[in-house]
Amino acid sequence: MTQPRILVTGATGKVGGAVVTQLHAAGVPVRALVRGEADFPEGVQAVRGDLGDSASLGTALEGVDTVFLVWPFLSAEGASDVIDVIGKHARRVVYLSSAGVGSEKEEPGEAITMFHTELERLIEASGLEWTALRPTGFASNTLGWAEEVRAGAVRAPLARLARPLIHEADIAAVAVQALTTDTLLGARPLLTGLELITQERQVALIGEAIGRPVRFEEVSLDEAVEQMKAAGYPAELVEAVLPAQAKMLENPEPVNDEVERITGSPARSFREWAVDHAADFR
Repeated sequence: MTQPRILVTGATGKVGGAVVTQLHAAGVPVRALVRGEADFPEGVQAVRGDLGDSASLGTALEGVDTVFLVWPFLSAEGASDVIDVIGKHARRVVYLSSAGVGSEKEEPGEAITMFHTELERLIEASGLEWTALRPTGFASNTLGWAEEVRAGAVRAPLARLARPLIHEADIAAVAVQALTTDTLLGARPLLTGLELITQERQVALIGEAIGRPVRFEEVSLDEAVEQMKAAGYPAELVEAVLPAQAKMLENPEPVNDEVERITGSPARSFREWAVDHAADFR
């Protein structure tokens, strides 16, 4: 097989995994960065390395031309070293950023997007070719409800919060375009799901996908904060996520057709995502 020239980080995650799958299905040789054992289709080359240790990345980057970068930490600490190492081997980085990053902000946004802002700045200053993908909320984040779905009721705040959650396969399809063509060089596309769907409706659609009703039981923001802390979420994440979501009640995220413009296919609906992941909730 041809030596892989694309390295995918975050390859065992939802988005990175979908990028690996789509590149492989298209016949594009791909290498997956992993920290431990991982199961990939035959022909996908898995190589050990850790973004938390830039010195471990040399073997994974050998012969690589392009990198899909998923940053797995809540700060940009160590990112400069990683980007420097990438720059010694590759010519292009496609970075999975966030819709919360302002296009020309001088000051970083709230805590949940600060590291994305800094990563984008570091990559742009590196001399590498780059694309920064800025998706809205991931539909896959609702997998955090799986245990409650199996119990028949999801207890969460903000029942009326409506977001254009995006299917990881759509993010991956845009990433593949950025990795394999020049059409998105220097671009920061805002990627959204098909439509705004409230959290209450998301739960109902998951219930339909698994063939049994699931209730949404709304809790207060204070109770939700305690739930997240008890579940082990970092304090800075808790303090950033819920207030940001509450603001979206009156100022929802936009919905656009960038996925279709870039890939030629409309963004998948949340209903489709729920059907695709029904087994994860059963």
